[in-house]
Amino acid sequence: MLTCFAMVAFAANSLLTRLAFQTTAIDATSFTVIRIVSGAITLLAILILQRAPLRLARSGWWPAILLFTYAASFSFAYRDISTGAGALVLFASAQLLMIGYGYYKGERTSIFGVLLALVGLAAFLTPSASAPSLSATALMAVAGFAWGGFSLIGRSADSPVASTASSFLWAVPLAFGLMWLQHEHLSFDTKGAVYALLSGTLASAIGYAVWYWVRVRMTAISAGAVQLSVPVLSAILGVLILSENISWMSGISASITLIGVAWVTMKATAGQQSNVVTQD
Repeated sequence: MLTCFAMVAFAANSLLTRLAFQTTAIDATSFTVIRIVSGAITLLAILILQRAPLRLARSGWWPAILLFTYAASFSFAYRDISTGAGALVLFASAQLLMIGYGYYKGERTSIFGVLLALVGLAAFLTPSASAPSLSATALMAVAGFAWGGFSLIGRSADSPVASTASSFLWAVPLAFGLMWLQHEHLSFDTKGAVYALLSGTLASAIGYAVWYWVRVRMTAISAGAVQLSVPVLSAILGVLILSENISWMSGISASITLIGVAWVTMKATAGQQSNVVTQD
């Protein structure tokens, strides 16, 4: 149930970001800054309520850079890509990174499932009238790789909330640095700011804290694969709330990708567990 909550939160992030850029005048930089700052404040409040310690170690810069890269690329990409398409590219990219890391660590899964997912994703991105723009796709892929790295680092954290809060806090100066660089292109919008606040507090801070708690109880491959349920939720929300269209070709391609991912999830095994079974 907690995994389902985290996936719904991730889908809500896609919807809220796309909703902000489609229906309000807020710019991508302002959205990113509000999202990161509000997320940091929310996580600090949770730590205070739990009376838990917060350690801002220098090593926190690396996950903070990944978090900032993800959030900024995510925002800029969603200016020109639909809700479902953006989520598919995002989590497919994250899965590729996690699968690679999982194989490096000795985890194993079905090569057929991986290839099926990649073929479906390639078909989904093939140039057509309904395909997302190349620049938006590239930005979302960067966001996906950054998110995958962020999730992997979070697996070793002792306290999910504390580690996530540390990453958000270290990311705040990076966000303000982006604002300074983009000061001539800022465009504030009250309604857009509300969407950014919801994205930062509920969908990001609380969603990520829950995801980190769940993440440490999964193999890296399974964690990467389960996140591809998000594009389905995102696409459905995009159709229902934003009246976005999904072509038959896009729907079939996305379905092939998700079938491949489901196969990967079912066949994923941890390296240490596999070794024990073999010895028995």
